[in-house]
Amino acid sequence: MSLIPSFFGNGRRSNVFDPFSLDVWDPFQGFPFSSAGETTAVANARIDWKETPEAHLFKVDVPGLKKEEVKVEVEDGNILQISGERNKEKEEKNDKWHRVERSSGKFIRRLRMPENAKLEEVKAAMENGVLTVTVPKEEVKKPEVKSIDISG
Repeated sequence: MSLIPSFFGNGRRSNVFDPFSLDVWDPFQGFPFSSAGETTAVANARIDWKETPEAHLFKVDVPGLKKEEVKVEVEDGNILQISGERNKEKEEKNDKWHRVERSSGKFIRRLRMPENAKLEEVKAAMENGVLTVTVPKEEVKKPEVKSIDISG
C-alpha cells in the first residue's frame, strides 16, 4: 500500500488494505521538475512476496545491478529494507543520445514483517538480475496435550 492511495494517479498498483507494505509516495511524480529518475527507479524495483510453510520469500527485479550495489537490511526489528542505486551512464562530449528509457537513481522498498519472521536469520542471493531474500519463519508449536485419568 502506498502511504497515499493510488487515486492521486501515481500509476502504481497498490492495496490500501495491505498491512505489510510501506511504499514511498512521491508527491511530485509526473511534474516536469520532479526527481523522475529516482521515482522511476523506485517504481521499477518490483517485488514478489511468497509465503511457504518454512519461510517468506522475496524476489526483487534489479536488472543490471551488481550485488555490491544493493543493500538488504533489517530496521526497527521488523522492517525489511531493500535499497540500491542504479548509476546513470557517463555522457561523453561527442555522444548523441537517441533514446533513454532505462531508469537510474536510488530505489528503496520497505516491508513490515509479520511476527513469525526470524529476522536474525535472513539470507539473500542474487542471480541474473533477480535478488532473492529468504526470511525463515518461526515453527508453529503444537499445543501439548496431556491426558488426565478420571478416577472413580
